[in-house]
Amino acid sequence: MSRAKHSVAMAGAIDFSARRHLLREDGQEDLCFALWNPSYGRSRTTALINKLILPVAGERTVHGNASFEPICLERALTEASSVGAGIALLHSHPDGEGWQGMSGDDVATEQGIAGAVFGATGLPLVGLTLAGDTTWSGRFWIRAAPRVYKRHNCSSIRIVSEELKVLFNPLLAPSPVSNNEQIRTVAAWGKTSQANLTRLRVGVIGAGSVGGMVGEALARTGFEDIMLLDFDRVEEHNLDRLAYATRHDVGRLKVEAMAEHLATCATAKPFLSEPIVAAIYENEGFRAALDCDVLFSCVDRPWGRYVLNLIAYAHLIPVIDGGISVRANRLDKIAAADWKALTAMPGRQCLRCAKQYDAGLVQMEREGLLDDPTYIEGLPKGHPLKARENMFAFSMSCASLQVLQMLALTLSPLGLPNPGTQLYHFVGGTMEPPLFTGCDPDCEFPNLSGTGELAGHQALGKRPTS
Repeated sequence: MSRAKHSVAMAGAIDFSARRHLLREDGQEDLCFALWNPSYGRSRTTALINKLILPVAGERTVHGNASFEPICLERALTEASSVGAGIALLHSHPDGEGWQGMSGDDVATEQGIAGAVFGATGLPLVGLTLAGDTTWSGRFWIRAAPRVYKRHNCSSIRIVSEELKVLFNPLLAPSPVSNNEQIRTVAAWGKTSQANLTRLRVGVIGAGSVGGMVGEALARTGFEDIMLLDFDRVEEHNLDRLAYATRHDVGRLKVEAMAEHLATCATAKPFLSEPIVAAIYENEGFRAALDCDVLFSCVDRPWGRYVLNLIAYAHLIPVIDGGISVRANRLDKIAAADWKALTAMPGRQCLRCAKQYDAGLVQMEREGLLDDPTYIEGLPKGHPLKARENMFAFSMSCASLQVLQMLALTLSPLGLPNPGTQLYHFVGGTMEPPLFTGCDPDCEFPNLSGTGELAGHQALGKRPTS
């Protein structure tokens, strides 16, 4: 297990256009520049490739090894400076397979322009190599001293398309070896898929009933690195729903009790579950989430879901969301119990358009009104904020749907990575046909794809106090 310090991410459309340009029919190498926006996690910086800058006539020469003219770099620097973005140099190794090393010419070229790029943009040069089998590899050129730039190789490259594809540097993120505890799991999809799946750093946002079961499913499946985010404590009335807690845990922080439990049931060796006591809308929680490759949204408040929605698009980290709604009739009998699961990411419907949160309630939560019992009491009967809490069996079913969403996204069984938005009705025992709806025409989130720190949303704040 190796915690990534540098990575690159791009949406599927960028990956497709870059492959189409760089992998030439004549088999020669080619190159281009691109703009990137930063995404700053607690320990990982990710370059979000946002726009390709393809060379025009006279700006590059293709002669076995491709080279560019100064005017090509100058045009890229001008555009990057105008929007506050960084510069990436992309080139191809059409005969290569897997994660690529660098030739002497490659090093000389990238190191030679690293100073000019940093001087113009204030951001490191990012280098990307595309092998003939479409595997990307990448590195950052970090200023170590005046006129000295050193290469820092990326641990992974994340491509967010219909499926989530993460390419790992075998030296920094070596393939884990499956063990006897995982035999049945590996038999379902094979050693290669298991290795790629379990190297993902996964964040579970919310350590309640659903989050607890999601975490245990991940730990038993063989995931090596799980981040747990919550600020709540175990209370007596939680014990009918928290799979990881007992009476002895009452009063403890949920994430600490959950991390301790996961360590006892994890099948990966080594295994890390990192408990973080924060909300996703607090800076500490937000930055920790940006260190992840995929996030599970196990929260039930609008502000948290709004921030996760922003992360899914602006920072290119898929968010798998689930929600439960339970309603009783006037005779205090169960009238409805529904749970929904979906994955928010570029190319799919966002959480707001899927009505997983009410945008109008986000500011009210910021102001602490949703923690004000007087305000909640004044809401009309049947309001979602007054809905009854779920129970163990409902949480278990919702968690299962969310985990299956993640497996489809990452394994893409038979080329089918998207199960759509799934909605199950307990009363009547029916599953609605999956929905594959996009965002509303006026939704802003698709346009934020890959903008990272430049998204322009003031999403964070302090936790309300009741």
